[in-house]
Amino acid sequence: MNKIRIGIVGYGNIGRGVELAIERNDDMELVAVVTRRNPEDVNILTEGVKKVHLDDVLSLKGEVDVMILCGGSATDLPVMGPQIAKNFNIIDSFDTHAKIPEYFANVDAAAKEGNHIGIISVGWDPGMFSLNRIYAESILVQGSTYTFWGKGVSQGHSDAVRRIDGVLDARQYTIPVKEALDAVREGKNPELSTRQKHTREVFVVADENADKAKIEQEIKTMPNYFDEYDTTVHFITEEEMKAEHTGLPHGGFVIRSGNTGWEDEHKHVIEYSLKLDSNPEFTSSVITAYARAAYRMSQEGQSGCKTVFDVAPVYLSLQTPEELRAKML
Repeated sequence: MNKIRIGIVGYGNIGRGVELAIERNDDMELVAVVTRRNPEDVNILTEGVKKVHLDDVLSLKGEVDVMILCGGSATDLPVMGPQIAKNFNIIDSFDTHAKIPEYFANVDAAAKEGNHIGIISVGWDPGMFSLNRIYAESILVQGSTYTFWGKGVSQGHSDAVRRIDGVLDARQYTIPVKEALDAVREGKNPELSTRQKHTREVFVVADENADKAKIEQEIKTMPNYFDEYDTTVHFITEEEMKAEHTGLPHGGFVIRSGNTGWEDEHKHVIEYSLKLDSNPEFTSSVITAYARAAYRMSQEGQSGCKTVFDVAPVYLSLQTPEELRAKML
């Protein structure tokens, strides 16, 4: 069996998680890690893997079947995604929900130009939660859908805060509002604003000469990340960050409540939940499964940008369609 040759672009939390996930998938092999750093300074677990600077990524053409982009959504992926999609099949976890349509269009144009596949916004939200929202709303066509995240560390939001001038490190926790979650589970179908569903809590290590008030204001007013939430900012030391905030747990719920019957007399609640000990490792596992799909779709001659909505489950599985029909239905 010819293995799917995977390249990783960016070797942070997600990149390391992808490396671990590849080891668990017998039909894949890691062949290259692409980095902005000096490649010789990047220590990876897998032996015999090329380490290449981002400026030299085109040297890998013909050697990589799918590039998994592990950069941040704030500034990395909007530039990196379209550029790399011209020359490789790509997967990423772009998670700035409000900007997905614009990003989709940019990757779509680039991928079609190079006759490649780009599957964007893969993970658990967007990703697994997105799928469960569309399934639930297609089944209970009249009702309300609610998504709650946390309590847990949001890597995208933490990354966005770390990019603020004067910030040395940051962790952002997303916290569901208990009263709102309870009302939804009881099928009360409350009308909830973004602010009523979640709060955000940010722990920041700032440079000693930084303007903390300015940093706090920049966090709380950041569009698409914090401006619609009640956000609390704590400034802590590096020692406190290492002692209390090194883990990356997360999770959440997608809940759809609706009614059936001639007079809406029957109430139904669909709930999908995740409880994750390691957000990046779970996200990486989802991304890696979709890398298999990207390879298979590309082999069929498909091109352009896709999301999880466009990928049939059969493309994801290690098992054959015959095995799936025999075991999974």
